[in-house]
Amino acid sequence: MAREPGNLSQKKTNTTLDAVPVTAMKGVGPRNAERLQKIGVSTVQDVLFHLPARYQDRTRVTPIGSLQPGDQAVIEAEVELADIRFGRRRSLLVRLSDGTGSITLRFFHFSGAQKSALVRGVRLRCYGEVRRGPSSLEMIHPEYQRLEEDEDSGLEESLTPIYPTTEGMHQLTWRGMTEKALALLEQNPAGLPEWLPPELLSQMKLTDLSAAVRYLHRPPPNADQDLLLSGQHPAQRRLAFEELLAHQLGLRKLRRAQRKTKAPALVGDGALVQKLFQQLPFTLTAAQQRVTQEISDDLQQQHPMMRLIQGDVGSGKTVVAALAALQAVEAGYQVTMMAPTELLAEQHLLSFQTWLEPLGIELAWLTGRHKGKSRQGILDALDQGDARVVVGTHALFQDDVAYQSLGLVIIDEQHRFGVHQRMALRDKGVGGNLHPHQLIMTATPIPRTLSMTAYADLDLSVIDELPPGRKPVGTVALPDTRRPEVVERVLSACKKGRQAYWVCTLIEESEALQCQAAEEAAAELELALPELRVGLIHGRLKGPQKENIMARFKQGELDLLVATTVIEVGVDVPNASLMVIENPERLGLAQLHQLRGRIGRGTAESHCVLMYHAPLSQNAQERLKVMRETNDGFVIAQKDLELRGPGEVLGTRQTGEMQFRIADLLRDQPILSQVQQAAELMLDRYPESVEPLLRRWIADRARYIEA
Repeated sequence: MAREPGNLSQKKTNTTLDAVPVTAMKGVGPRNAERLQKIGVSTVQDVLFHLPARYQDRTRVTPIGSLQPGDQAVIEAEVELADIRFGRRRSLLVRLSDGTGSITLRFFHFSGAQKSALVRGVRLRCYGEVRRGPSSLEMIHPEYQRLEEDEDSGLEESLTPIYPTTEGMHQLTWRGMTEKALALLEQNPAGLPEWLPPELLSQMKLTDLSAAVRYLHRPPPNADQDLLLSGQHPAQRRLAFEELLAHQLGLRKLRRAQRKTKAPALVGDGALVQKLFQQLPFTLTAAQQRVTQEISDDLQQQHPMMRLIQGDVGSGKTVVAALAALQAVEAGYQVTMMAPTELLAEQHLLSFQTWLEPLGIELAWLTGRHKGKSRQGILDALDQGDARVVVGTHALFQDDVAYQSLGLVIIDEQHRFGVHQRMALRDKGVGGNLHPHQLIMTATPIPRTLSMTAYADLDLSVIDELPPGRKPVGTVALPDTRRPEVVERVLSACKKGRQAYWVCTLIEESEALQCQAAEEAAAELELALPELRVGLIHGRLKGPQKENIMARFKQGELDLLVATTVIEVGVDVPNASLMVIENPERLGLAQLHQLRGRIGRGTAESHCVLMYHAPLSQNAQERLKVMRETNDGFVIAQKDLELRGPGEVLGTRQTGEMQFRIADLLRDQPILSQVQQAAELMLDRYPESVEPLLRRWIADRARYIEA
C-alpha cells in the first residue's frame, strides 16, 4: 500500500534508497511503476538519478513590454478581451495587458467554460513560449492560472525541471515524484551512501553526492542555466564522474577476472608460421610485425589474451589474424573466426583458404544458412577436431556448436556484437575449464579517449601503417545533376583497363528497396554503357551467386560492379580504382570511409565520387567536407564522434551497452584519464566500494560486470 514519505517506518527510513521501490511513494501505483520500469526506473534511487534534460525559469515575472520572440517566460496581466476566431482552424484568442505592453494567448483546444472564465478584468499568471503572431506577440496554449484580487500565489523558488519521459508520464507527475524522492533523501541522508573515498573526493574537488542530486533536481533561481544545459555544472560533473568510474570498474574487474582464469598456452614450433611467411607475395609492414609479436607473446601465456587490433581500412589485419591462427594450430588447438555478415565472413574464408589450405590445414565454414545434414557434418568435424579452423557468423556460438579444443577466438568488427556474444564463445573453451584466447579486430578507427573507456577490458594494438604503394584516394563531391559526367568518367576509367564500383545507398530501412534501387541503377548503367561488362551484387543474392559475381569482378571479367553497401568491408580488388557513391549524405562518416577503402589497393591513382542530392543539411555538408579533406581514419573517427555521438560510432545503440544515464563520452572526454586513475585507486585500495558502485550504475547489465 502506498504511503506518504513521512509515514515510512523507521526500518524503511534506515534503508538505502536503492532498496526502496518507487511504489513506496504516494501516487506511484502499479501502472506508473510499469511505465517507469521500461526506462530503467524501479527504485527511489533511480528516480533521484533520473535527471532533468533542461530547465524553465518560472522564478520571476517578466514585463510584457520586454518580451522577445523565442523567450520562455512567466507573465502576469489582465484580460482585455476574449474572442473566438473562425479561420482555417477555430481558435480562442485572449488579449492580455500589464501596462507595459500586450500579448495574445491562442488556444486551439478549449471549452465553453474556459472561454466564460476568461472575461475582461480577470488577472492571469501564464507561462509559455513567446512567438511572433499576425498582429502582436503570442503564446500558444500556455500554462495559466487565475489570480484573485491582490493575491500573490508565490512564484517558483527554483528553476522548473523538464524530465526525459515515457508515454503516460506527465511532467507534473515527474515533479511530484522527484519531490517525494528528495523528501525521503532529506529524511534519510544515509539513504544515498557515498562510495567514493574522501581521498578521491578531495583530489578531484568533487561536491557532495546528495547535495549534487538536490541541486540538479531543484536548481536555485541564480543557477547558471548555460552551464547546466551544457552539462558542465560541478553537480553534473560529480555524477558523470561516478557513472564513468563505475563503467570503468566493471570493465577492469572483467579484465582482472579474465587474468585469473586459465587458458591453454599456445606454444608452437613456428614451422607453419614460417611456411606462410615464405609463400606470402608481400612483406609485412613494421606495424604488422610489431602487432604479430604482441599477439604471439600473449598466446603463450596461461591466462586468456584479450587484445583489440585497430587498423585502418587496408592496413592488413587479416594476415595478422592468420598468423595468430597458425600459432594456435601448431600448438594443437582449434581456431574460430567470427564476422558480423556472411559477405565479410566469406572474404575471410577466401583469404584463409589461400594462405592455410596449402599448408594442409582443414577449414570449415558455418553460417545460419547451413541446415540439416550439411550443418551436422560441420558440427561433427568441429566436435571431433578434424576442422582446425572454422570461419563463420554468429552461428559459431549457438548452443549446439561444440569444439574439441578451442584455443583461439578471432572476432572481426566486434562492435557489431555484444559483450554477451563474446562471452558465449569464451564459454566454449576446452572442456569448459580453459577459456580460449580472444583476438578482436576492427577497421573502424576509434578515438583513443573513447577506446580507453569502451574497451578498458582489452589490450590495444594499433596497425598504424599502410602497406607500401598504397596511395591516398582523391575524393570529390558532385551534385547528382552532373550524373552524365560521372557516367562518362566511369567509361573513361574502364577503357584504361581499370575497374569501378557504383554504390547505391539505403533508401529506407528495407533491404528489398535497397536491392531494387541497385537493380534499377544496374539496368540504367548497362543501357548507358553498352561497351562495359556490368555486374550487380546485393544482400538478397544467395551465397554462391555473390561468390561467383565477386570472383568474376576480382578476375577482371566485369568492368563495373553495381552494389549496395554490402561491399562495405572485406572486398579486395586491387585493380578497382574508381568508386561512385550515390546519395552519400545518407551514410555516416565511418561507413563512407569503409566504402572508400575498397579502392586504392593497387598502384594506380584512385578516385571516389560522392554524388549527392541537393539540398544538403549542415551535418551532411560537414561529413562530405571531411571526406574530401582527409583519408586518415582516426581523424575521420574523431569527427564522426563529434557529429554522431559515441553510441553510433561504437555501434552500441542497438546492443544496449554503454547507454549512460548522466555521462556523455563526447562531452566528458577531458576527465576520462582521471577516471582511469581513479579506477586503479579504487581496485587497489578501496575494493569494498567497487561492488556497491557497480550495483548503483550498471546492475541491470549483470553479465557485463560478471567476474
